[in-house]
Amino acid sequence: RRAELADKRRAEEAALETDRDLLARPGRAAHLIGPQEPLKLLLNQKDPAQTGRMLEYYRYFGRSRAAQIEEIKRHLGELTSLDAALAEEEGRLVELEERQKSQLAKLTAARERRGRALVTLEADSKNRAKELERLRDQQGGLEKLVRELRRALERVEKFPTDSKDAFAKLRGKLSWPVAGKLSASFGQVRAGGVKWDGVLVAGAQGSPVRAVYHGRVVYADWLSGLGLLTIIDHGDGYLSLYGHNERLYKEVGERVTAGDTIATVGDSGGRSSPALYFEIRKGGRPVDPRLWFRSNAP
Repeated sequence: RRAELADKRRAEEAALETDRDLLARPGRAAHLIGPQEPLKLLLNQKDPAQTGRMLEYYRYFGRSRAAQIEEIKRHLGELTSLDAALAEEEGRLVELEERQKSQLAKLTAARERRGRALVTLEADSKNRAKELERLRDQQGGLEKLVRELRRALERVEKFPTDSKDAFAKLRGKLSWPVAGKLSASFGQVRAGGVKWDGVLVAGAQGSPVRAVYHGRVVYADWLSGLGLLTIIDHGDGYLSLYGHNERLYKEVGERVTAGDTIATVGDSGGRSSPALYFEIRKGGRPVDPRLWFRSNAP
């Protein structure tokens, strides 16, 4: 539309120049004749016919000049309208250009955000894959350790219990091994779909970790993913596990009673904050430890 308006304006300018040229020609003739010539013709009675023709010529000249002036006015009006239309079109084009620039900037920003999000997702995906691998390795290492301990326990003297299924009868009666806040529960899904086989209790660094029941320490060492770990055999196939400790106070073979301090809370094994990981196992299989405590939370 802008090009069309510009073409019309050029055409109007050309027409205006033509009209101005036509108007200038009779004007130059009138200048040569002089403004008093019609009056002289009327006063000169030499040739009435010639005088009439000359007066008619002047009348025609006047009418033609007036028409040309009107045409020039019309062209000037057209030019004014076209200038206004061109200015309006120019403003519209500027606004459109600004809008397009804004949209382009938004699209560019959105594309950059999407790129950053993809990079983040890829990094998160890799991190989740690594975390899943770590958790599976940790879980596999613990399962292997428990199997080895069970085989070893089968070859040694059984830990004496007060009565058959003594530990099982304590269901709902035990005290929590540490004071703190429950931050992960048995069966809760971890990263990568791996579930918790025990509970995680956030506690103060160095606070005491106590045995939940009497038994014999069958493991007291470092285990990948769980850090410093203590495992107690309570007889009848029951084991309790205490991980992420800062220090271990009991050695393998030592006997403990309920409430004995066996370790202190720490962040070993890759923890970002101090906590105790606690499990109860029966026949090597993890069970929900919360079912053994008097209260739902430590």
